[in-house]
Amino acid sequence: MSAVLFRSWTKTAGTHWPAITRVADQQGTEHLVVTQHALVRQVLTDQLTYRPDNALDAVTPIPVAALRVLAGHRFRLPPTLANNGGVSHPAIRALVADALHPAKVAAQRPWLTGLVAERVAAIRRTLDSGGSTDLHAELNADLPLLVLARLVELPDAPVSAVKQFARAALELFWAPLDADRQLALADEVGRFHQVLREFADTGGGLAAALRATGHPPDVLVGALFFLLVAGQETTSQFLTLLLHRLADEPTVRAALRADSVSVADVVEEGLRLEPPIVTWRRVAAVDSTLGGSTVAAGTSVLLWLARAGRDPAVVPAPDEFRPGQRGSRRHLAFGAGAHRCLGDQLARMEAAVVVEQVTPLLDGVTVVRPPWYPDNLTFRMPDAFVVRR
Repeated sequence: MSAVLFRSWTKTAGTHWPAITRVADQQGTEHLVVTQHALVRQVLTDQLTYRPDNALDAVTPIPVAALRVLAGHRFRLPPTLANNGGVSHPAIRALVADALHPAKVAAQRPWLTGLVAERVAAIRRTLDSGGSTDLHAELNADLPLLVLARLVELPDAPVSAVKQFARAALELFWAPLDADRQLALADEVGRFHQVLREFADTGGGLAAALRATGHPPDVLVGALFFLLVAGQETTSQFLTLLLHRLADEPTVRAALRADSVSVADVVEEGLRLEPPIVTWRRVAAVDSTLGGSTVAAGTSVLLWLARAGRDPAVVPAPDEFRPGQRGSRRHLAFGAGAHRCLGDQLARMEAAVVVEQVTPLLDGVTVVRPPWYPDNLTFRMPDAFVVRR
């Protein structure tokens, strides 16, 4: 059972799992895996009993050689956002929430619509001429980063460098790795961490707001680190996951054309069935009981968000793409409670624009290469989505 913790979770999506089970990882550490929607939500909303301290811990222990590389780059991830259960969290969260305020997000929609329309026109010309196109690379990969940069001042770094760093971080902290790969990733993540540290000292926008309120440099770096991973990489992944699903849902596409289903409902059903973040972690702070199971203090609690979205107690057709069905919007793709994702409205807006602009393009296309998902505890990380007429 140890390998299941690192398996691409889509491979076990159709397997029956109990509401709570205990699974050991490759190091022999036991995790309490929670799949039932009500229990997952209970853990997420009870920060006193189940703390977020382990949210960013490397699931494959980082060896001394790689730790030295990170230390050489002055790499640190103090409690800031996702891993912060302390008193500083609300104030940091409030500043990030202001940067991603729904009104500011909505103001970006016309610009994003124009950009996506331009890209779709170019993709259509390629398809019409008999060529194939990678919808992930040519449409989705950098969109969320470009939008985020209009909302939050970011370091002056090439888009490709930011994307490479973000994917390296997702692999370093959440994937099964050997020592050589950890060493290479530690250097890559550490080098970009230095860029963030320099920006934290001089940058404007969110960085300046955090400095002005007295937060130390490590907190600024931690906030920027998490934004560049959770604030854009997960959304670009979701856009590709959603389009891949829609390519296999002609009935849903027809309903969109006929205006018999809303784009918003399609996005929510996509988040329920194809979330980019499939698991998240908490650690039991005290001895407790969850769903009739005893949970000792210190236990790692693995919340299977993707399975919770397919809980038949919440949705009547848990494995079917039925936009607007009862319970569809009760998914936990953005978490819940004090650490609910601050970028939920941003991700929804971006997904809505892409669905509106791209869905007509999917009629009559053939999938040449579906996305491939590497083994990862938490993130789907699709690498490509190639289609042709």
